[in-house]
Amino acid sequence: MAANRRNGAHLAEPRRAGIVAAARALPHTSLPSVASVVTAVAALYFGREVFLPIAIALLLTFALVPMVSALKRAGIPRLPAVIASVLGAFTVLALFSFIVATQVSELAQNIPLYQANILTKVRSLKDTGVGGGIVSRLSRVIERVGQELDRPGPVQPAADQPPREPIPVEIVARERPLEVLQNLIGPLLSPLASAGLIVVVVIFMLLEREDLRDRFIRLVGYGDLHRTTEALQDAGKRVGRYLLMQLVVNIVYAVPITFGLWVLGIPNPLLWGLLALALRFVPYIGPVIATLLPLFLALAVAPGWSLVLWTAGLFVVVELITGNVIEPWLYGSRTGLSPLAIIVAAIFWTWLWGPLGLVLSTPLTVCLVVLGRHVPQFEFLDVLFGNEPVLEPHARLYQRLLAGDPEEATDHAEEMLEENYLVEFYDKVAIPALLLGEQDRVRGVLSDEQRQQVAGSALTMVANLDDSAQEEAEADDTAAAEDNGVREDKQIQGEDEDDTELPDGTGMSVLCAGGRGELDDAAAAMLAQVLEVQRATVLRASFADLEPGRIRRLELDAVDTVVVGFLNRDSVKHGRFLVRRLKRAKPRLRVGVVLWSEPDSDNQEADARLANEINADFVAHGMVGAVIGALSSAPPVALKTTARRRMRRLTPARKKEPLAAAK
Repeated sequence: MAANRRNGAHLAEPRRAGIVAAARALPHTSLPSVASVVTAVAALYFGREVFLPIAIALLLTFALVPMVSALKRAGIPRLPAVIASVLGAFTVLALFSFIVATQVSELAQNIPLYQANILTKVRSLKDTGVGGGIVSRLSRVIERVGQELDRPGPVQPAADQPPREPIPVEIVARERPLEVLQNLIGPLLSPLASAGLIVVVVIFMLLEREDLRDRFIRLVGYGDLHRTTEALQDAGKRVGRYLLMQLVVNIVYAVPITFGLWVLGIPNPLLWGLLALALRFVPYIGPVIATLLPLFLALAVAPGWSLVLWTAGLFVVVELITGNVIEPWLYGSRTGLSPLAIIVAAIFWTWLWGPLGLVLSTPLTVCLVVLGRHVPQFEFLDVLFGNEPVLEPHARLYQRLLAGDPEEATDHAEEMLEENYLVEFYDKVAIPALLLGEQDRVRGVLSDEQRQQVAGSALTMVANLDDSAQEEAEADDTAAAEDNGVREDKQIQGEDEDDTELPDGTGMSVLCAGGRGELDDAAAAMLAQVLEVQRATVLRASFADLEPGRIRRLELDAVDTVVVGFLNRDSVKHGRFLVRRLKRAKPRLRVGVVLWSEPDSDNQEADARLANEINADFVAHGMVGAVIGALSSAPPVALKTTARRRMRRLTPARKKEPLAAAK
């Protein structure tokens, strides 16, 4: 019962081998060569006339696959289902374009009617002196530039020639009807041809979807069918879901915008609603453009400023509700892209393919990220643009400690403590982070200054987590009588069967000390904090306090157990030396050794044999084992005495015998 009150959950001994392996070998991502990147970008840029329709057709295929599948489940054959889906989609797009074109034509005819209101607002700004005369200065500059452009250049007649009279010229247009028709239809041929090509490609992609999938698998992943198939399914689901959910969100956004503009009296509210629906597919920039256009019209329609403010308020309120309520509810961040990646992708695809590239930037980048997530050759794409952490938690923490940023390390720790106990965080994240530092120290790549900085940042993080540790201890006391079903949520994953309770440390005194360096001191401070959560009285000592000349100065009278930790697995001999020194200082003292870097955590026989060899009361390898050993009520192991060899005193006669024999 006391153990349950102190911990509030069953904690399992983690598998140290996996943690140490992760701490020793971090994954490396191979980057493509500069030549291959330049070649790929150049091919996309110069071949945009070919790749752009294919990209649009590919995304439309992803979007129409669910519709085709639904029609096939309803009993419609594949070919009619594909044709019906494609015709329905392009009919909606054509109707959308027709309505927008009609509304734009009507708006263009009414613009001269709003000229008086615009001039009135400009005069009011000029009269009130807003901006310190900026409006006046800008007006004068514009007038001067216009006058300079309209002024004809001086022509100097020759001295010996009289000035010539201007010759009247009459231009007579004699265009044939066929030429007029060609001038009208010519600009429309290219968009119509591209649209027709996209329709044909979409139809064939939907009809040959399985065959194209098999060819792609054979091309990039025939040796790993499971991974390639998963990549294709993931890409189709992500892109299709993104396009569908974005369409739903944009419709939900456009409907109140259209209704609100109609209530406010803005002309052509249907046009602005449809533009808001379409422009919201463009990340970040689209909603701003969709807001500015009605604002300019509100500025021209009414003589006052109230309509402009009401229009701006309408867009702000609807955008806040859509971005903070509707989008997270429908799909959240399921695109798998980081916010910075979305902005960079928008810039890149806009430069590459123009406005259409801006609209297609997010779904195209989603496809690239999914490809990098499942195909090893393109892993760098997932690393660059994905929203998943690219470093293991212990590597992220080590980077923060190495950078001397304990505040950010504390934030990282508090995020993990929302779902894990303190002992879990230290055992699975913090100690492996210190193991990375010890590994760098052994390899000679960590300077003394950096080592001290890592240790100091770790100690600062531990001090910052004192409040969290106190809250956890109080919460364990409060939750002692609650159902175990709540506690199971915070068990260590993968250790549900063989779990161990942390003992209660009330009335016990433990001294935690580092073995051989500053990093060991940081690990000892983490262990001390976990013991404090278990209600034990904890003292701390540094590795310098365990030096031969200072070890007898330790106040061990009220201490029951001393725990010495080593991050270096080659410190067994030094551990034996410290155990003997401490037991000589206090014979009835329990002394335990924690080898944080030792992977054989489940071999209890080997642990007992090693403890017997170094004369320790226990040997542990992880945080849980160290806590259990430190709070154990077992009697201390007596110090083994070593028989000293006595040198026999040789008589002079015996000394001469070897010499005589030698002669």
